[in-house]
Amino acid sequence: MAGDDEDYVYDEVSGEWLPASELAAKQAADAGQDDDTVQVRDAVGNLLADGDSVTLIKDLDVKGAGQTLKRGTVIPSIRLTGDAQEIDCRYPGIKGLVLRAEFVKKR
Repeated sequence: MAGDDEDYVYDEVSGEWLPASELAAKQAADAGQDDDTVQVRDAVGNLLADGDSVTLIKDLDVKGAGQTLKRGTVIPSIRLTGDAQEIDCRYPGIKGLVLRAEFVKKR
């Protein structure tokens, strides 16, 4: 075999011995991805970030608050939670409001 003379390197992440060229390619592919960064997208595909304002695209019943947030309601200054589908926000009269990204649109 042509690859028999290749050095093998221990990959601490997977716990396997891999050919040096394969490990280098794997590390290069992983370097392009940042595991700590979660991309949160709204209902139409816009990328959301901390501090963005969003608008509701449908009426939402808020559990525990006995209140309905109407379509078109503006929610200012959102915060990302690290989950790709949830955003944390404040709204008068509702503590700890968490909305699903599929129900909002970036302003």
